[in-house]
Amino acid sequence: MITFGVTVLPDPPHARFVELMQLAESQGFEYGWTYDSHILWQEAYPLLTLLAVHTEKLKLGHCVTNPGTREPTVSASAYATLHDISGGRMVMGIGRGDSARRVIGQQPVRMAEFEAACQMMKDLMNGRPVEWNGKELELTWAQGRERIPMYIAAYGPRALAVAGRVGDGVIIQLADPVIIQWIMEQARAAAAEAGRDPDDLECLVCAPSIVTDDLQEAREAVRWFPAMVSNHVMDLIERYGEESEIPRELTEYVKARKFYDYKDHSREGAAHGEFVTDEICDRFSVIGSADAIRDKLRELDSIGVGHFNIYLMTHGQEEILRAYGGEIIPELRTAAV
Repeated sequence: MITFGVTVLPDPPHARFVELMQLAESQGFEYGWTYDSHILWQEAYPLLTLLAVHTEKLKLGHCVTNPGTREPTVSASAYATLHDISGGRMVMGIGRGDSARRVIGQQPVRMAEFEAACQMMKDLMNGRPVEWNGKELELTWAQGRERIPMYIAAYGPRALAVAGRVGDGVIIQLADPVIIQWIMEQARAAAAEAGRDPDDLECLVCAPSIVTDDLQEAREAVRWFPAMVSNHVMDLIERYGEESEIPRELTEYVKARKFYDYKDHSREGAAHGEFVTDEICDRFSVIGSADAIRDKLRELDSIGVGHFNIYLMTHGQEEILRAYGGEIIPELRTAAV
């Protein structure tokens, strides 16, 4: 059965950030996520601390942090501390870094460094001893508690191999079933090769969602999202070429891309989203009538998606949360019983 989460930008005022998360909790959402991009928005760790205090059930974490702008041992300790404050509700989403790195003039973390950091952080934040920079480290005060899972955001073969070898699941920022299945095949193959059970690898899908009968309005509201995904796709094409094993369903649409402005990163109406077609909006997002959304979520469930995370960076935020709480989540849960 799919669980539901929501990602709210760490945008001021912080009171609204908390209010939206509290509303999500009251509507049956199980996860509250936020971005980690400290220049574009407010610093996320104090906001996660507020959520730990002002929510009761939501599992909380970044979607996603990175081990470049965040020194890995500090992040591990921060998550272990928040796990204590929240009563065991932390979940970590992590990637190589996009806006958090590029806005300050840095590139995504190199793959070998990324894998080593993920493995170390996963152990350290869960109270297990590690060796890091030639030092033996251990958070003894973090031992004996419920485990903090680590979900790794990835699109390409090398990052997906890291997710398979190290992660508890894969964060996929799009809702296209064809691409999702290819991504999970890559990650699970790497898990099996590493001697792990590939069936234990969770699939987490993130995308904007708008419940409306006006499909064209919804498309305009989410056009920023495939444009955001295109940043990662451009990196894949640069590394693997245009004729690689990566599905054309993922790489073809970026040929029309002209530019990307991080000033409008994840913002509705961003000019850099103008190249995104209606078809891509429909494939990558979860938009339309309540019936259409339920149908798409059932399709995602049928291919093994275990978690759907709404990117709440569109207008009508309260209406989206209430529509899910009243029309989407209860029906899907009832059908799954």
